[in-house]
Amino acid sequence: MTSIPTKAPGDTAADGQAAGRIWRFGDNVDTDAMAPATQMKGGIDQIARHCLARLRPEFPATVRPGDLVVGGWHFGVGSSREQAPQALRHLGVAAVIAPSFAGLFYRNALNLGLPALVCTHTDGLVDGARATLDLDGAAIVLADGSRVPCEPIPPFLLDMLRAGGLIPHLKRRLAQERA
Repeated sequence: MTSIPTKAPGDTAADGQAAGRIWRFGDNVDTDAMAPATQMKGGIDQIARHCLARLRPEFPATVRPGDLVVGGWHFGVGSSREQAPQALRHLGVAAVIAPSFAGLFYRNALNLGLPALVCTHTDGLVDGARATLDLDGAAIVLADGSRVPCEPIPPFLLDMLRAGGLIPHLKRRLAQERA
């Protein structure tokens, strides 16, 4: 299992495993649901307090570090705002899993250190169930030990995720080149 290093509050559980509750959402969840336009003048703390509240009012207050968001088709449609995956990461969401993502959301998530896994068969990922992210194995492991396979993330993107996103990854590479 892979833990994702981060500076966001609680991206992974204390034992280094990305494990938590599954939060299910439907198709076409847009970036405005994650980062409402009405909150964009505030900082990420303010935006995160409203993340997905339009769809599930309890989400921002009850999501916990290590939890997994499972979306439907076209997760992250809408604007290109980086604050959408940033708010999820800020809340400690370990990964977003969906059959398909809007391209900009997908890349923004990875750039910000939030794993986004394409997983076409998410029926077994039941709302409220406990699960563990196995990023190296490209799967979600359920409490009964069964595995829900996802498309593997290419190694160069896994390296970027392990660094905490694009900027920390580039800083690390530059430091290595200077050494």
